[in-house]
Amino acid sequence: MFSAVINPRPAPPAGRHQGRMLILLLALTVVLLAPSLTWAGTSGSEFTPLYTTLTGWMTGYLGRVIAAIFIIVGLVAGVTKGSVMGFVMGIAAGTGLFLAPSVIDATVSATLPLL
Repeated sequence: MFSAVINPRPAPPAGRHQGRMLILLLALTVVLLAPSLTWAGTSGSEFTPLYTTLTGWMTGYLGRVIAAIFIIVGLVAGVTKGSVMGFVMGIAAGTGLFLAPSVIDATVSATLPLL
């Protein structure tokens, strides 16, 4: 009477090709944006005064005061909780605040020698 049609190849799972298309689209986006990323640290002169001000605050006396406050708050938190982790986090936050401008400058202005 009725004959069943048997499909020898099952249908691919839903979304199988969508993942490949997404990876292809992301790779294409990176390739298209890569030339503009190479100039990322060389422009924006209108932000130079702001960056200089923030860097001065972070590495100057204001940054040192904030770092000391981080350490004191961490010490108090460590004593109240009976753990040294509060003090360690205070030291880490203070050090991170003080060294952040150097890390940013080294990261953004990093160049590779041409072979």
